[in-house]
Amino acid sequence: MGLIEHRFEENFITTTVDQLISWARKSSLWPLTFGLACCAIEMMTTGSAHYDLDRMGVIFRGSPRQSDLMIVAGTLTWKMAHVLRKVYDQMPEPKYVISMGSCAASGGLFNTYSVVQGVDQVVPVDVYVPGCPPRPEGLMYGILKLQEKIAKEKYIRK
Repeated sequence: MGLIEHRFEENFITTTVDQLISWARKSSLWPLTFGLACCAIEMMTTGSAHYDLDRMGVIFRGSPRQSDLMIVAGTLTWKMAHVLRKVYDQMPEPKYVISMGSCAASGGLFNTYSVVQGVDQVVPVDVYVPGCPPRPEGLMYGILKLQEKIAKEKYIRK
Protein backbone atom coordinates (compact mmCIF):
# COMPACT_ATOMS: atom_id res chain seq x y z
CA MET A 1 0.00 0.00 0.00
CA GLY A 2 2.80 2.42 0.83
CA LEU A 3 4.44 1.76 -2.53
CA ILE A 4 1.34 2.89 -4.46
CA GLU A 5 0.91 6.09 -2.43
CA HIS A 6 4.55 7.06 -3.04
CA ARG A 7 4.11 6.60 -6.79
CA PHE A 8 1.13 8.98 -7.00
CA GLU A 9 2.87 11.76 -5.04
CA GLU A 10 5.56 12.09 -7.72
CA ASN A 11 2.94 12.49 -10.48
CA PHE A 12 0.87 15.13 -8.71
CA ILE A 13 0.89 18.52 -10.49
CA THR A 14 -0.31 21.86 -9.17
CA THR A 15 -0.80 24.97 -11.27
CA THR A 16 -3.05 28.00 -11.60
CA VAL A 17 -5.89 28.36 -14.07
CA ASP A 18 -4.02 31.26 -15.72
CA GLN A 19 -0.98 29.08 -16.39
CA LEU A 20 -3.15 26.26 -17.72
CA ILE A 21 -5.05 28.56 -20.10
CA SER A 22 -1.90 30.30 -21.34
CA TRP A 23 -0.16 26.94 -21.88
CA ALA A 24 -3.13 25.72 -23.94
CA ARG A 25 -3.28 28.94 -26.00
CA LYS A 26 0.43 29.13 -26.73
CA SER A 27 0.60 25.44 -27.63
CA SER A 28 -2.20 25.57 -30.19
CA LEU A 29 -1.80 28.63 -32.41
CA TRP A 30 -3.88 28.47 -35.58
CA PRO A 31 -2.59 31.12 -37.98
CA LEU A 32 -4.54 32.65 -40.81
CA THR A 33 -2.23 33.18 -43.75
CA PHE A 34 -2.51 36.60 -45.35
CA GLY A 35 0.17 36.32 -48.02
CA LEU A 36 0.50 39.38 -50.22
CA ALA A 37 3.90 39.12 -51.91
CA CYS A 38 7.16 37.18 -51.98
CA CYS A 39 7.21 36.73 -48.18
CA ALA A 40 4.20 34.44 -48.59
CA ILE A 41 6.42 31.88 -50.32
CA GLU A 42 8.69 31.79 -47.27
CA MET A 43 5.63 31.50 -45.02
CA MET A 44 4.42 28.50 -47.05
CA THR A 45 7.88 26.98 -46.84
CA THR A 46 7.75 27.29 -43.06
CA GLY A 47 4.61 25.14 -43.10
CA SER A 48 6.31 22.41 -45.14
CA ALA A 49 7.57 19.10 -43.81
CA HIS A 50 11.17 20.33 -43.68
CA TYR A 51 10.41 22.87 -40.93
CA ASP A 52 7.35 21.11 -39.43
CA LEU A 53 5.41 23.78 -37.58
CA ASP A 54 2.96 21.10 -36.45
CA ARG A 55 5.35 20.06 -33.68
CA MET A 56 4.97 23.56 -32.22
CA GLY A 57 1.17 23.28 -32.30
CA VAL A 58 0.84 25.61 -35.30
CA ILE A 59 -1.77 24.49 -37.83
CA PHE A 60 -2.56 26.81 -40.76
CA ARG A 61 -6.26 27.59 -41.20
CA GLY A 62 -8.16 29.01 -44.14
CA SER A 63 -10.92 30.75 -42.23
CA PRO A 64 -10.58 33.79 -39.96
CA ARG A 65 -13.28 32.40 -37.65
CA GLN A 66 -11.05 29.43 -36.79
CA SER A 67 -7.81 31.41 -36.39
CA ASP A 68 -6.23 33.23 -33.49
CA LEU A 69 -3.10 34.44 -35.28
CA MET A 70 -2.79 36.43 -38.51
CA ILE A 71 0.52 36.36 -40.35
CA VAL A 72 0.69 39.31 -42.74
CA ALA A 73 3.43 38.49 -45.24
CA GLY A 74 4.35 41.03 -47.88
CA THR A 75 3.50 44.46 -49.23
CA LEU A 76 0.14 45.81 -48.05
CA THR A 77 -1.48 48.38 -50.34
CA TRP A 78 -4.19 50.80 -49.28
CA LYS A 79 -6.54 48.97 -51.65
CA MET A 80 -6.11 45.77 -49.59
CA ALA A 81 -6.00 47.49 -46.19
CA HIS A 82 -9.78 47.44 -45.68
CA VAL A 83 -9.86 43.72 -46.58
CA LEU A 84 -7.11 43.03 -44.04
CA ARG A 85 -9.05 44.92 -41.36
CA LYS A 86 -12.29 43.11 -42.19
CA VAL A 87 -10.62 39.70 -41.95
CA TYR A 88 -8.94 40.76 -38.67
CA ASP A 89 -12.30 41.82 -37.22
CA GLN A 90 -13.76 38.38 -38.05
CA MET A 91 -11.18 36.59 -35.90
CA PRO A 92 -12.25 35.58 -32.37
CA GLU A 93 -10.59 37.05 -29.27
CA PRO A 94 -7.80 36.82 -28.23
CA LYS A 95 -6.14 37.45 -31.58
CA TYR A 96 -2.55 38.14 -32.49
CA VAL A 97 -0.72 39.51 -35.54
CA ILE A 98 2.76 38.79 -36.90
CA SER A 99 4.14 41.24 -39.46
CA MET A 100 6.45 39.25 -41.73
CA GLY A 101 9.01 41.02 -43.89
CA SER A 102 10.24 44.57 -44.21
CA CYS A 103 7.40 45.50 -46.60
CA ALA A 104 4.78 44.55 -44.02
CA ALA A 105 6.72 46.18 -41.19
CA SER A 106 7.56 49.51 -42.84
CA GLY A 107 6.56 49.50 -46.50
CA GLY A 108 10.00 48.29 -47.51
CA LEU A 109 11.52 50.11 -50.45
CA PHE A 110 8.06 51.06 -51.73
CA ASN A 111 7.68 54.57 -50.29
CA THR A 112 4.72 55.44 -52.52
CA TYR A 113 1.18 56.73 -52.11
CA SER A 114 -0.37 53.30 -52.66
CA VAL A 115 1.64 51.25 -50.13
CA VAL A 116 0.83 51.18 -46.43
CA GLN A 117 3.99 52.12 -44.55
CA GLY A 118 3.54 49.43 -41.91
CA VAL A 119 0.72 47.00 -41.15
CA ASP A 120 0.49 48.52 -37.67
CA GLN A 121 -1.38 51.45 -39.24
CA VAL A 122 -4.29 49.07 -39.96
CA VAL A 123 -4.14 46.36 -37.25
CA PRO A 124 -2.18 46.08 -33.98
CA VAL A 125 0.99 44.02 -34.45
CA ASP A 126 2.43 41.77 -31.73
CA VAL A 127 5.64 40.51 -33.38
CA TYR A 128 7.72 41.86 -36.25
CA VAL A 129 9.82 39.42 -38.32
CA PRO A 130 12.46 41.41 -40.24
CA GLY A 131 14.02 40.53 -43.56
CA CYS A 132 13.45 40.74 -47.27
CA PRO A 133 12.17 38.06 -47.43
CA PRO A 134 12.71 36.60 -43.97
CA ARG A 135 13.89 33.02 -43.77
CA PRO A 136 11.54 30.34 -42.42
CA GLU A 137 13.73 30.17 -39.31
CA GLY A 138 12.94 33.84 -38.70
CA LEU A 139 9.20 33.19 -38.81
CA MET A 140 9.62 30.25 -36.46
CA TYR A 141 11.56 32.48 -34.06
CA GLY A 142 8.78 35.08 -34.28
CA ILE A 143 6.20 32.42 -33.42
CA LEU A 144 8.31 31.35 -30.44
CA LYS A 145 8.47 34.98 -29.25
CA LEU A 146 4.69 35.26 -29.60
CA GLN A 147 4.29 32.06 -27.58
CA GLU A 148 6.44 33.60 -24.84
CA LYS A 149 4.22 36.69 -24.86
CA ILE A 150 1.06 34.56 -24.65
CA ALA A 151 2.52 32.59 -21.73
CA LYS A 152 2.86 35.82 -19.71
CA GLU A 153 -0.74 36.98 -20.25
CA LYS A 154 -3.32 36.91 -17.46
CA TYR A 155 -6.81 35.65 -18.27
CA ILE A 156 -8.56 35.48 -14.91
CA ARG A 157 -9.55 38.91 -13.56
CA LYS A 158 -9.32 39.42 -9.80
